[in-house]
Amino acid sequence: MTAHDRAHEESFARLTDPYRSELLAYCYRMLGSVHDAEDLVQETYLRAWRSYEGFEGRASLRTWLYRIATNACLTALEHRERRPLPAGLGAPSDDPDAPVAPPAETAWLQPFPDRLAPAGPDDDPAAVVTARSSLRLALVAALQHLPARQRAVLILRDVLALRAAEVAALLDISVPAVKSLLQRARAQLGRVAPTEDGTGEAGGTRQRELLDRYAAAFENADVGALIGLLTEDAALEMPPTPTWFSGRASVARFFETRVLTAPGASRMVVTAANGQPAVAMYGRGEDGVHRAHAVMVLSIRDTGIARIVAFREPGLFALFGLPDALPLLPPALRTAPGRVNDPTKRR
Repeated sequence: MTAHDRAHEESFARLTDPYRSELLAYCYRMLGSVHDAEDLVQETYLRAWRSYEGFEGRASLRTWLYRIATNACLTALEHRERRPLPAGLGAPSDDPDAPVAPPAETAWLQPFPDRLAPAGPDDDPAAVVTARSSLRLALVAALQHLPARQRAVLILRDVLALRAAEVAALLDISVPAVKSLLQRARAQLGRVAPTEDGTGEAGGTRQRELLDRYAAAFENADVGALIGLLTEDAALEMPPTPTWFSGRASVARFFETRVLTAPGASRMVVTAANGQPAVAMYGRGEDGVHRAHAVMVLSIRDTGIARIVAFREPGLFALFGLPDALPLLPPALRTAPGRVNDPTKRR
């Protein structure tokens, strides 16, 4: 590699790397998959590198990269079905004691680890909150109902706050066409997005309190404690099975008979996904080792935990920077009640 080539590569990396995390979040909103989003960001940077010498600066570098990423996403979505959650496919089960349906051959929506989310300009706390709220699981699930081009316009305008003229140039369409697509996208999103019941989302301190109590209920197999945390209309989804449950009694009954079988059978590690509190659940095997089982993303209101989406895909743990298995605990701690409330035991 010549000195000119090295300088060219260093210049490209220095100028484009700051946009990598926000492009990843954008591609995730478009595709509903972190793995697919990572592939398309890689493709975006490869295309940008190949075209970099011809970049004339008529648009900002950020807009230029979004143009490449959008084209890559639109192409990828041409022959793909939307990625749903179980609640988007049918009614809840009315029998928590019945066998759950086998895994469906569906490409499910995936969670997005907060550790991969863009930090916002100069780590501005308000920008961080805004960026993460636009990644909320229910919103991303609703976005999957939109046609690909409407989805792109809505994200570019309403989430990323690009001007209509910028979006028009990015998509090679007119400004009136952008406005028309945005209007239709907003209307469709209003039809499929969940409605609020007037009960506010819990604040940070309350969220952490409920999250810790939820984790403790699982580690201690305390069904009563779990019931006390759930709202009356709580829901449980568990991709890849399409079976899901609605209502505190059904959710609690399922966990009581299938999951909370014995103290110490599960170990929980607090994490965060889609701007929401989450826990990684490890299940104990016959050898006593706790191995990756599910990432649970929680929707928490002031009144309790309203929704649990348990992604039973151990391959997701690496995205969260979590190990496939946890080290064995000392014998005295393996069934000790209340252990999870010790902050030294948290990641």
